[in-house]
Amino acid sequence: MLLAIAFVIIGLALLVWGADKFVDGASGIAKNFEIPPIVIGLTIVSMCTSLPEMIVSGIAAAAGNNNLGIGNVIGSNIANIGLVLGITALISPVFVKAKILRREFPVLILITCLALGLMLDGELGFIDGLVLLTGVIALVYWLYVTGMKERDAALAAEFEDSIPHDMTLKASIVWLIIGLLVMIGSSRMVVQGAVEIATMLGVSNLVIGLTIVAIGTSLPEMVASVMSVLKNEADLAIGNIIGSNMFNTLAVLAMPALIAPGQFDAATLTRDFPVMLAFTAALFVVAFSLKGKGKVTRVEGGVLLSGFCAYLTVLVLQA
Repeated sequence: MLLAIAFVIIGLALLVWGADKFVDGASGIAKNFEIPPIVIGLTIVSMCTSLPEMIVSGIAAAAGNNNLGIGNVIGSNIANIGLVLGITALISPVFVKAKILRREFPVLILITCLALGLMLDGELGFIDGLVLLTGVIALVYWLYVTGMKERDAALAAEFEDSIPHDMTLKASIVWLIIGLLVMIGSSRMVVQGAVEIATMLGVSNLVIGLTIVAIGTSLPEMVASVMSVLKNEADLAIGNIIGSNMFNTLAVLAMPALIAPGQFDAATLTRDFPVMLAFTAALFVVAFSLKGKGKVTRVEGGVLLSGFCAYLTVLVLQA
C-alpha cells in the first residue's frame, strides 16, 4: 500500500512539473513564431493545462481501465470548480471583467451537454471519440478566431506576463519534449499506483479516478489560479478553469472512447455526471452573480468548496 501511495504522490509531482515545462516549451515555440499572447493563452495554455488528465486517461484506457479515465475527466471538472475555484475565491474574491471569458460560459455548457448526449446510452464508442475530437478542433479554431478578432488589451497583458520571453526556439523544443516524456512516465506511475490502491481498498477504479487521480491532475489549475489571483490577474483564474474544463470534456474524454471504447460504470451517469452539471451551473451563476457584480465572492467560494467536500464524503461512504 505504501509503495502504491508513493507511486501516486511522486507520479503526480512529476506530472505537474512535466506539464509546466511542456507549457513553457509550447508557449515559447508559439512566441518565437510571433503568435499574439492572447491567442497563446486562450488556446495553447488552456489546452496544455488538460494534458495531465489527457495522458493519464489515455494510459489508463490503454491498460483497460476506461472507468479510471472517465472518472478522471468528471472528477477533474468537479475539482476545478469546487476545489480550485473555491479555494482561490477564499484567498481573494475573483472578479470576472473580460467579455471574452463571459462568452466562454455558454460554450462550456454546450460542450457538457454534448458529452452527456454521447454518454446517455451507457457507453463511449469510437464514433463518440471522433465526435469529441472534432469538437476539440472546432474549439481551438473558435478560440483562435475570437482571440485574433477581439484582442482585449488587459487580458493580453496578463497572458504576456505568463509567457517566457527569453527562451529560444531550440530551448523551447527541448523543454517541450522533456515535459512530454516526463508526463508520460509519471502518468504510468500514477495509473499503476491508483489501480493498486483501488484493489487493496476494494473500491472501483471509477472512484479512484474521481478522487485521488482527479484531484492530483487538477494541481496545475490550482497553482495557476491561485498565482493569478495573487498577481491581481483574476481573469486568468477563471479562464484557466473554463478552458481546462472545456478541453477535459472534449479531448480527455475522447481518450478512453478512442483507445478502449465500450461500456462504463452506471454510477457515472446516475451520480457523477449530474454533480458535474450542477457544479458547471453553479460556476455560471456565481461568475455572473445574481446581483450582476461579476465576481466570485469568498462566501460563494466557501459554498463551492463545501459542495466539493460533500461530494467526496458521498463517494467515500458509497465506496
